[in-house]
Amino acid sequence: MTDPSEILVVDDDASIREALCEYLSQHGYCVRGARDAVEMDRLLTQRAVDVVVLDLMLPGEDGFSICRRLSAAGQSVLMLSALGTSMDRVVGLETGADDYLAKPFEPRELLARIRALRRRRAAAPTATPPPSATFTFAGWRFQPAERLLWNPNHAAVALTPLEYAALQAFVERSGRLLSRETLMLLIHGPGAEPFDRSIDLLISRLRRKLACPGQAELIDTVRGEGYRFNAQVQRS
Repeated sequence: MTDPSEILVVDDDASIREALCEYLSQHGYCVRGARDAVEMDRLLTQRAVDVVVLDLMLPGEDGFSICRRLSAAGQSVLMLSALGTSMDRVVGLETGADDYLAKPFEPRELLARIRALRRRRAAAPTATPPPSATFTFAGWRFQPAERLLWNPNHAAVALTPLEYAALQAFVERSGRLLSRETLMLLIHGPGAEPFDRSIDLLISRLRRKLACPGQAELIDTVRGEGYRFNAQVQRS
């Protein structure tokens, strides 16, 4: 991760986009702005960013569609939207957003959430096993340090950074019941303040990506207590 951090603000409202870029720049970030998906894609080919601040209501390709493909590529996304109901937040997080902020908001809250996202990503490598470590389970092969996952058909499966962290937490503790609080600590690191239900949504996304025809679900839900990874795991 670069220092200062690279931020890309994607919003079709020029006044909002420019104000956010100026505010974040004043706090030490390298910030660029894009008005739509086309401009965003062009800027992302030029330079990688740490966080994409993405407005939901955009001309052309909408924020949900953009978020899905950014998430599949492992990009951290903080979604902005004038739609602030609980269900809207759930949908936003379901599409792969790492965080969701309803408009209108205080710029200080946006800054705090960006900092929290960076802390989560920075904390993730501390628990990463050596590069040679490979986990195999139910025909799957997983290399956390390299962020590589192959399904039983030997096809690569893309995960977001938080999904990789969640899968690592599970494979290293296969068969153990992990409470939501434990998973929050293992995935987000100390001091994180994820949304209510964010862990449930993250596990739901990971479970779908680990789904294979004819194979039992690898992650069990223990109602009121948490989750358990039920596959036999070998580490080499």
